[in-house]
Amino acid sequence: MENTVELKSFQFAVRIVKLCKHLRGTKKEYTLSKQLLRSGTSIGANVAEAQQAQSRPDFISKLNIALKEAAETSYWLRLLQATDYLTQAEFQSVFSDCTELEKLLTSIIKQLKSNK
Repeated sequence: MENTVELKSFQFAVRIVKLCKHLRGTKKEYTLSKQLLRSGTSIGANVAEAQQAQSRPDFISKLNIALKEAAETSYWLRLLQATDYLTQAEFQSVFSDCTELEKLLTSIIKQLKSNK
């Protein structure tokens, strides 16, 4: 994995898997963590899929899907924190990584769209 967004999205997915294991194991929370697991790991999966895009528009489309999944992940994290499943420290740590991914994806997509 040589590119930054692919590496960061993979590392984020690993964090999400571990967080969901924690939520299920210690907090006995299954419903929200399932949603978080799905969207949080989907970011990296879509970035990886984009690497095999058939065209520039296909590449941009896959990155847009990854961005949407990052926004959804942000929502689930905020909900878990607001309902006391995540401490402020736990939330802040993973939320800042999610925000960083959103900014990175947004920047890449904007750059690709402006360099037609």
